[in-house]
Amino acid sequence: MKDILQDLDARRADAKLGGGEKRIASQHSKGKLTARERVELLLDEGSFEEFDMFKSHRCTDFGMEKQQHAGDGVITGWGTINGRMVYVFSQDFTVFGGSLSETHAEKICKIQDMAIQNGAPVIGINDSGGARIQEGVASLAGYAEVFQRNIMASGVVPQISLIMGPCAGGAVYSPAMTDFIFMVKDTSYMFVTGPDVVKTVTNEVVTAEELGGASTHTKKSSVADGAFENDVEALAEVRRLVDFLPLNNREKPPVRPFFDTPGRAEASLDTLIPDNPNQPYDMKELIHKIADEGDFYEIQEAFAGNIITGFIRLEGQSVGVVANQPTVLAGVLDIDSSRKAARFVRFCDAFEIPILTLVDVPGFLPGTSQEYGGVIKHGAKLLFAYGEATVPKVTVITRKAYGGAYDVMASKHLRGDFNYAWPTAEIAVMGAKGATEIIHRADLGDADKIAQHAADYEERFANPFVAAERGFIDEVIIPHSTRHRVSRAFASLRGKQLTNPWKKHDNIPL
Repeated sequence: MKDILQDLDARRADAKLGGGEKRIASQHSKGKLTARERVELLLDEGSFEEFDMFKSHRCTDFGMEKQQHAGDGVITGWGTINGRMVYVFSQDFTVFGGSLSETHAEKICKIQDMAIQNGAPVIGINDSGGARIQEGVASLAGYAEVFQRNIMASGVVPQISLIMGPCAGGAVYSPAMTDFIFMVKDTSYMFVTGPDVVKTVTNEVVTAEELGGASTHTKKSSVADGAFENDVEALAEVRRLVDFLPLNNREKPPVRPFFDTPGRAEASLDTLIPDNPNQPYDMKELIHKIADEGDFYEIQEAFAGNIITGFIRLEGQSVGVVANQPTVLAGVLDIDSSRKAARFVRFCDAFEIPILTLVDVPGFLPGTSQEYGGVIKHGAKLLFAYGEATVPKVTVITRKAYGGAYDVMASKHLRGDFNYAWPTAEIAVMGAKGATEIIHRADLGDADKIAQHAADYEERFANPFVAAERGFIDEVIIPHSTRHRVSRAFASLRGKQLTNPWKKHDNIPL
């Protein structure tokens, strides 16, 4: 028995070394942690339970039978984050460059299946050279098996991807189907075709960082939701994100103890809106002042800054926030902001996370580039997402809510539950100047008359009371009481039950 136990210990020690000391040192020299170190940092200490530690590939071509590594380049299993169960896989770049083989894929598929069955999030740590070329179509089949499970898990359990090294070719599509993607600056990249292929086919000369680095995907493409300085920071931020999310779509989001007063008044909010209607202010100030302990976890901060998305807590409960940002493009809706917000709203709805919408929107961005780019369809995505959402929805209009953008931003007409407005709100088809020039076109040559008409229009419509008279606004609230009113609104909606008509699935305008 003693010999058997010693043999087991030796096998485990060998498996934990992955590709060996030399390759581990190479990984560290690039500023990267090993696959096991990442798992240990991500999960609660001592909570990791590993699967398939000794599984190895079955390939006999190209002399591969002589190169066997226990675990075959990926570490899989489950553990806890702050006591809550998650499943995890972590690709090991020290073993065949983390490349995906048939058995490597089988290991990932096993934990994906268990996550769906048992109702817990899947966190994938990607650090891979792609498909294992020596296995040919078997490795491609492995990718497709993983993809199919990503699709089945979507909307059932949260899926989070960490890109902590190369992620190229078919490998990028699995993270792309997950709910959140985080990257590490300077050491991670994602692209379908690498710089060499790009140069051969299109004659463009581009570096891997420019083509698919963290900066590219967080600022330009919106593929990634966040970029962090190093592996340690990225893993810590994932732990923080998981704390906001339910384990699956059958559970409510977690509730944690809070140390803030639900009725806390913020006198500074009474002067947040500038006297000049064209002067910007920072909507994040309002978000921080509403949130428990001022804690706000922002998603896609570097992309489409004219809209803000992220998570806060109110009375210890997770709430998704969507807010126009007046400091960027005056807070207009455009293609990028509509896509960003629509995906976030749909995630919240899939996992029963209530949605708070803070509105200061002058309309949709005009111009040929927007129209040619399909702003109609992209704007409709956000409209569709809000309209189909059945979770509690509370909306606060702080200043402008003009035209179709008023409708889109979780209006009462899209089944908003509580729709509040500050006294500074202006709810109208358009601004006074544009409206006056259309209504009183005959007086355009008379500046005094036009000025008077504009003043009359502002007095009549540049306020929240016309909408309140019709019941489209439930209450005009004092800004300093916003946290109190919003907290009470969500508390009253905890038992909300709303279902959409039966359908196989919808056909959102993609």
